[in-house]
Amino acid sequence: MKTLKVYIPGIKFPSISVTGNYCALNCAHCGRHYLEGMKKITRLNLVDKCVEMEKEGYVGCLLSGGMDSRLKVPLDKFKDEIREIKEKTRLKINAHVGFIDEDDLEWLKYIDVVSLDFVGDNEVIKRVYKIDKTVNDYLKILDILTKERIKVAPHITIGLDFGRIHWEYEAIDLLSEYPIDVLVLNILIPTPGTEMENVKVSMEEALNVVRYAREEFKGELSIGCMRPFGRWREEFDKRAILIGVDRITNPPRKVIEWAKQFRKVEIHFECCVI
Repeated sequence: MKTLKVYIPGIKFPSISVTGNYCALNCAHCGRHYLEGMKKITRLNLVDKCVEMEKEGYVGCLLSGGMDSRLKVPLDKFKDEIREIKEKTRLKINAHVGFIDEDDLEWLKYIDVVSLDFVGDNEVIKRVYKIDKTVNDYLKILDILTKERIKVAPHITIGLDFGRIHWEYEAIDLLSEYPIDVLVLNILIPTPGTEMENVKVSMEEALNVVRYAREEFKGELSIGCMRPFGRWREEFDKRAILIGVDRITNPPRKVIEWAKQFRKVEIHFECCVI
């Protein structure tokens, strides 16, 4: 089988929120919870922090944050700082963007890769994100980015519809029509304090989605950061590797050693979309 690329971003590729713990949304699966674990910066110290990070051995960062009233992560307000980071450092930048448009192309040209959460069902968008957007709005973002040859890695969260798995297959079909190098599959984590804290995702159904993506998507298939921990992750990761994923993020150490028995393993200390 092909080389398995293992990604461990936490060591040299931190996640940075440009909005602190703020997000205009209160999504059913997140409830702003995941912003709390990110590094916090301001426009005044972003460049200095990145220069300092490079000196300390970091190789890049994820620029993320909550969405504002425009349903964008407001990275456009940091466009001068992003350009300066690329001028002053060799850091790679992965950007989590929200609903960008043509006006954002001015700063997106400095980004190494765009991470785009993708949902392939209008009703799921309403139920989970509670916003007035459709699948076509996501496709417009892909049209803008791919037309300008900006590298984009769509993320599908399996089980996002309160644990039900159905829309993911159509999403894979849609994304397979685009010139995309990497498709990321996450699995819903039932996060305490959210509307989905008691949701359970069927491992068998989740693996069926992975199997379908492996058959239909021609680029590299990655298992992303988000999936349940413990024994669930250990079993899921092994079976996903056997299905033939190309990349996997933060697998248990014992899974890495197990995989070395039959696949060449490369370790990368960065985001799995780089």
